[in-house]
Amino acid sequence: MNQPLVVTNTIVIHAPAIKVWDALTNPEQTKKYMFGCEALSDWKPGSPLIWKGTFNGVEMIAVKGKVVSIDPPRSLVYTVIDPNNPKIPDLPENYLTITCNLDERNGQTGLEVSQGDYSTVAEGTVRYKDTCDGGGWDPILVQIKALCES
Repeated sequence: MNQPLVVTNTIVIHAPAIKVWDALTNPEQTKKYMFGCEALSDWKPGSPLIWKGTFNGVEMIAVKGKVVSIDPPRSLVYTVIDPNNPKIPDLPENYLTITCNLDERNGQTGLEVSQGDYSTVAEGTVRYKDTCDGGGWDPILVQIKALCES
């Protein structure tokens, strides 16, 4: 049995959870920190979620998945896959799971984001290494923090 490969990053944001939640689910906010991509969904369990943006002048879906569970403004779980990577077949077993947990205390919100399990997906070891080498969610969390604290 493989050891689970999950990347987890956390940050404390000096803003209420509802503001952080808005940053995670509002397409106008997501495009400010997620490489210009809008997160588009009706945010109901089982619903599609697509991250759409414009790259080199071409509008495209950068990432797609499904909403697994949602408990505003405490937790959001969804799956993702890059539909533009020919090395990774678009099959349910190749989707990674993103889990966002928010914990508000005294006007501050702890945001923990985990992504995995890379040990169960195609090209998992390479995808895990690429994510770790890129800092996981840390660079994105720093931008979410700046957005929410402004």
